[in-house]
Amino acid sequence: MIRGSFQTLINALLAGIFIGIAGTVYLAVKNPVIGAVLFGFGLMTILCYGFKLYTGAIGYLANQGKKTPAYLWTLLLIWCGNFSGTWLVGTLVRHSRTFAKIDARVGAMCAEKLADKMPSLLVLSFFCGILMYVAVETYRREELSPIFRFFGIFLCVSIFILSGFEHCIADMFYFSAANVWNGWTLTITLLLTLGNSLGGMLLPVADKLRK
Repeated sequence: MIRGSFQTLINALLAGIFIGIAGTVYLAVKNPVIGAVLFGFGLMTILCYGFKLYTGAIGYLANQGKKTPAYLWTLLLIWCGNFSGTWLVGTLVRHSRTFAKIDARVGAMCAEKLADKMPSLLVLSFFCGILMYVAVETYRREELSPIFRFFGIFLCVSIFILSGFEHCIADMFYFSAANVWNGWTLTITLLLTLGNSLGGMLLPVADKLRK
């Protein structure tokens, strides 16, 4: 139990690190389309190496049955590990010359997110959750061609970024890079987590209802 939890935490930490790296290149690239596509590197790496990302795992809560309590604990560990990884990258990037390239952009981005209304944030994170589930589920379907499985990852990520949808783990990185953590920022992060969770579970629940 303890060993399994520790492994989950490490894999979640690594996932957070790669989301932070993906967020950095997205901010550093001026072309928004190129940046959105490059952000897909983060999710691709996470899926290929078996790391644990909250928005990739929450959708499968609906299928756990009697294992639901244990899976909820796993999700909590993943969320905390993701938070730690993104915070680490955001903090380290702040102390590098790369930060000069992204300082103004990440500051403006975070200001916009923190000034937004809660219903708007919930809607935007809900749709992001749907796309993250589709990306992960597409990759997991071995009957599909490898090209289509990887294309699905980059397509879903690009769509959520270019649409302005909110990803709670990516925002953890942005908030850390901008150094704007406070009570309100944490509240927004929890709201985004809720939205991502509801969106991520939409298709699994719908599939159950259709059967």
